[in-house]
Amino acid sequence: MTEITPRFIVLFLVNFISIVMLCYGCYFRSNKNATVAGSFVLFGIGIFLITYLLHGVDMSMEFAFGLFAVFGMLRYRTDTISIKEMTYLFMVTAIALLCAVSKLPTLELFLINAFLCFIAFLVDTRFFQGHHKIQRISYERIENIKPKNKSLLLADLRERTGLNVTNAEIEHIDFLRDTADLIVYFIPEAPKQERVANSSNQVEANS
Repeated sequence: MTEITPRFIVLFLVNFISIVMLCYGCYFRSNKNATVAGSFVLFGIGIFLITYLLHGVDMSMEFAFGLFAVFGMLRYRTDTISIKEMTYLFMVTAIALLCAVSKLPTLELFLINAFLCFIAFLVDTRFFQGHHKIQRISYERIENIKPKNKSLLLADLRERTGLNVTNAEIEHIDFLRDTADLIVYFIPEAPKQERVANSSNQVEANS
């Protein structure tokens, strides 16, 4: 019979703190989507509780990995989930299962989770992501999507969006509506304070 022991409370706190670090310290920092971040936290808590409680009822390790595979392949029906969000969902599930079934000492378990969060934070920085960002848009001037009109397409996107567009890829074409779904690559402008600081540095360097 599974009981609520001090060990359970400690593991729950380790799981909760680790998932909050991952979702709000890594995912929310770059995506600013509080709804998804909160859903990830609740998802991780649910996975931990189910796995920990059922694991105590003579369940083998295969049960945990089977549950891991089921939730790792989960797709939400209400909205399409991106590859990045699927990856974070995978990480949340991994941390929850690790906390629920691992026999490691508490400190080592927390350090492993912190290391996973650090890797996620590092991968989401500009050093790995580069300076480009992407935006999906629906474009109606379908004549500009021809390869020979690529320069016209980029110029039109720059003028209409105000973004420093560097490239655009066709994701889907709807000839019935004469529209195309594009993936637009652009370089975001630096914040105003950063631009002022850079200008000041350039002036000092020139003088």
